[in-house]
Amino acid sequence: MKNAILDRSPIIEQLSDGLTIIAQQMPVEAVNLNLWIDVGSALESDRINGMAHFLEHMVFKGTDRLENGEFERLIEEKGAVTNAATSQEYTHYYITTAPKYFAELAPLQLDVVLNPNLAEDAFEREKSVILEEIRRSQDSPSRRSFQLAMETCFESLPYRRPILGKAAIIENLRSQQMRDFHDYYYQPKSLVASVVGNLPAEKSIKIVAEGYELVKGKTIAQNQKTISKKQNILPAEAPFNSIVRREYSDPKLQQARLILLWRVPGMAELEKTYALDVLAAILGQGRMSRLFRELREDKKLVDRISASNISQTIQGCFYISAMLPSKNLAETEKEIIDRIRKIQNEPIATKDIDRIRTKVANRFIFANERPASRANLYGYYYSLFRDLEPAFKYCDRIQALEALDLQEAAREYLNPDAYGVVIIRPEITN
Repeated sequence: MKNAILDRSPIIEQLSDGLTIIAQQMPVEAVNLNLWIDVGSALESDRINGMAHFLEHMVFKGTDRLENGEFERLIEEKGAVTNAATSQEYTHYYITTAPKYFAELAPLQLDVVLNPNLAEDAFEREKSVILEEIRRSQDSPSRRSFQLAMETCFESLPYRRPILGKAAIIENLRSQQMRDFHDYYYQPKSLVASVVGNLPAEKSIKIVAEGYELVKGKTIAQNQKTISKKQNILPAEAPFNSIVRREYSDPKLQQARLILLWRVPGMAELEKTYALDVLAAILGQGRMSRLFRELREDKKLVDRISASNISQTIQGCFYISAMLPSKNLAETEKEIIDRIRKIQNEPIATKDIDRIRTKVANRFIFANERPASRANLYGYYYSLFRDLEPAFKYCDRIQALEALDLQEAAREYLNPDAYGVVIIRPEITN
């Protein structure tokens, strides 16, 4: 399975002002352009929390060359698709189109990202859309639960804040603040353009480079500040030193939620994340995982249970979540902790490790088979590391893990006597 994700190496080219273009040909009749910007909600100050996501919306409101709605119309006329997403640490925009239309549409994508109008009237109209999205998110049990969990896991790191921001903050944002935010962060040295699809890589690079030269605005041309996320890196928080318990009631829920949390290494300590990825799969990913099989199938304690290793840059969060009847909360927490102790004290059988390593590695490969997902992968890793080797070597790192590696990681990072707990009951308790 060595380097199974690669059929040919991508080409990486950096333009004179810092824009990086990554391109790879893939024999699928589509081309995806993914534009990655090194800014998300974690880089915002508290007073403008939600700005990165708000800006993602405003990018599609027109430029000096394109009227509001014209970009989407031109995309749809060619049968292409476009979308965007904002995370804690990145914002990315993408189009997927037929190869024959790529040279026509790529400059349009670059134009809307680099040169949004950000007019006052459009800003105020879109503000109501953002506020409605915040209200909808608050109506989602899973989003509410996750937000409470992040606020418990992180006391000071910005990962505790919602990506969408809070309504009170959004209501007071001004369009000039957004223009300043865009001018500061949306610089070529902070931008990675990743192209994957059925065009020669050299041709894709040429199209993107020429499109960029055509549309780059005066702000980009004149404002050549260097933006580095490392300037904003905060120290990781210390692991929990006791059991930190937060309990809530939510009458909108049908069943209780139980979430267990550990502060673990993030992508800044990449080598420490691999074993945690595998431990999450062993504990709670799929019908063969220990928590699903033993707590749901055998003991009937939960209706749903899963585990994940959330790997942000500064610090990660090992996250176990269950949906269950309230009467089973205490027993389920004890059973989860017992399973972690067992991993710490009893080596995992070789056959189980072989199965899980293969599952984790294959899931990584299968998730990156399409042009859009491959371009996304390259954009993410290059934005984070300025290097694609960690992406290429992920499967090798997973396959190299042995029982002792997993046992040591569980002992070091999943303390059964010190962790965060979030309990949300559907009924009000006294």
